[in-house]
Amino acid sequence: MTAGGPESGVTAGAGVDVAGPGVHQRMVRMVQRVQAQARVPALAVALHRADRPLWAYQVGGTGTDAALGPATRFRIGSVTKTFTSVLVMQCRDAGLLDLDDPLGRHLELPAHGELTVRRLLSHTAGLQREPYGDVWDTLRAPQLDELVADLSRVERVLPAGRRYHYSNLGMALLGRLVGVLRGGTWAEVLAERVLTPLGLADTSVDPGPSAATGFLVDAYSDEAHPEPPTDFGAVGPAAQLWSTATDMARWAAFLADPAALDPTGAVLAPTTLDEMRWPVTTTDETAWSAGFGLGLILVPYPERVVHVGHDGAMPGFLAGVYGRRGGDGTAGAMGCAVLASSGTAAEALELPHRLLAAAAEHDPADIVPWRPGPGAPGPLRGLLGRWWGEGFEYVFSWHDGALRAWGADDPAGRPPAVFAPVPGSADVFRTVSGRETGELLRLTRDADGTVVGMHWATYRFTRRQETFDRYDFRV
Repeated sequence: MTAGGPESGVTAGAGVDVAGPGVHQRMVRMVQRVQAQARVPALAVALHRADRPLWAYQVGGTGTDAALGPATRFRIGSVTKTFTSVLVMQCRDAGLLDLDDPLGRHLELPAHGELTVRRLLSHTAGLQREPYGDVWDTLRAPQLDELVADLSRVERVLPAGRRYHYSNLGMALLGRLVGVLRGGTWAEVLAERVLTPLGLADTSVDPGPSAATGFLVDAYSDEAHPEPPTDFGAVGPAAQLWSTATDMARWAAFLADPAALDPTGAVLAPTTLDEMRWPVTTTDETAWSAGFGLGLILVPYPERVVHVGHDGAMPGFLAGVYGRRGGDGTAGAMGCAVLASSGTAAEALELPHRLLAAAAEHDPADIVPWRPGPGAPGPLRGLLGRWWGEGFEYVFSWHDGALRAWGADDPAGRPPAVFAPVPGSADVFRTVSGRETGELLRLTRDADGTVVGMHWATYRFTRRQETFDRYDFRV
């Protein structure tokens, strides 16, 4: 079938809040250009942010009798891995596993049971990319018993921890792990513990009645060849899901700013998402243009901006789902999804990054007015101001109810170190974020209670610049 014919349900400009001025018109044109130039039969996008209405737009045709709209489902491929990774981290937070546990501690496996959960999440286990056999020739994925039995025929292609090596098989094993620990199938656990709590009603292991057809667009003509439907069986935790652009924009926003969409931490604690977003490895040893955390792709941009999420590719479909963090103009809970019914339109994978940047630049988040607040507690007021450590100058201050410190020469936008009191120790603080996270800050006072010195991560801090051998808090 050729996409876009009379039978295809062609729509152009259908969506939510598409008629807005300025940035929406700009983004509509960006989407239209990619759809036309990359020759995508159906392209659906959505942008979620906490301070604006949901924006969504679709252009093209579904390849079926159904019209293209916000409820049209697309295959999201490896974006599925982000869901499986969240399920794994839920198990860790519930005390069901440790990230450094070998798989064999929880699963009966004929081989590779020594590989750890952390290595599999970050694609640094060295496990081969796919299950045993020529899956992409047969388009027949193994069922669970077969997947496990064939592990004895699977290679470890690299030593664990040597480098990044992407593995669908590794994520399939993590999905099996989640099911065993939770007492259900991966799909059941996913629906109960993630999809339902976050209101992702249009995300499912099945395409449903409103799904678009996936196509291979001919390189030398305008013909679009439909790709066969596939069920990924036991490899489902790596690539099985179908969804809409609006659901996926919400999911991207959750990955970037979980507290905004899950304020009680019912799905996952914000600190756990922080952990998942910390880069474990780069994806290329020379071009550090992307990193990988615990199940998440991290794409850095200037001005301390990072896009966090995942791409997806399955026969006839491409997906890009990313949330935006940091930088001037970035709104809270900012996420973008681009879903395409072409397996070769690589331009679609760049589009979510471009749309996020355009929204932050041309419709920036409102600037919250500053208002006076309470000062530092009395015992801490004397330590505010400038201090010297290792020959460098630092500024300690009290903002938003916490003690903070910057390097006097820190570049603009670098977050401060933030300290929290250590219970039971009036003059000891723990660094909870920023420089020296985890380390202690200890205050030294003279007889009248004045703070005359500090130790931070064991380094001495004084009110004036001192050499290491000329140091006396009494001076």
